[in-house]
Parts: sequence; structure tokens; C-alpha cells
Amino acid sequence: MARNDLRPVVRLPSTAGTGYTYVTRKNRRNDPDRMELRKYDPIARRHVTFREER
Repeated sequence: MARNDLRPVVRLPSTAGTGYTYVTRKNRRNDPDRMELRKYDPIARRHVTFREER
């Protein structure tokens, strides 16, 4: 089964500047804007915002 551009893989780097990233998929039809998630950064040892990079 071929993967298409409807659910692309996106990288979510930390806004704390630690270089830590999460990798996930998103549905472009439901979320056309850049994704922002508040997740745990183990390098900073706290919860920070992770923003989608293009």
C-alpha cells in the first residue's frame, strides 16, 4: 500500500533549543496549519512546546 501526501510524516523539534524532536503523522485535511504539541523534552527535563517544521 503506497503512502500518499494526505498523511505526511512531520518532525516536531523542541522550542527549548535542545535539538530533541518527535516524529509523527498528521492529517492535512483536518489540520492544514502547522502542528503544535506540548510534550516532554527529556534533555530540558520539562514539558515544552514542539512546533512542526517544514
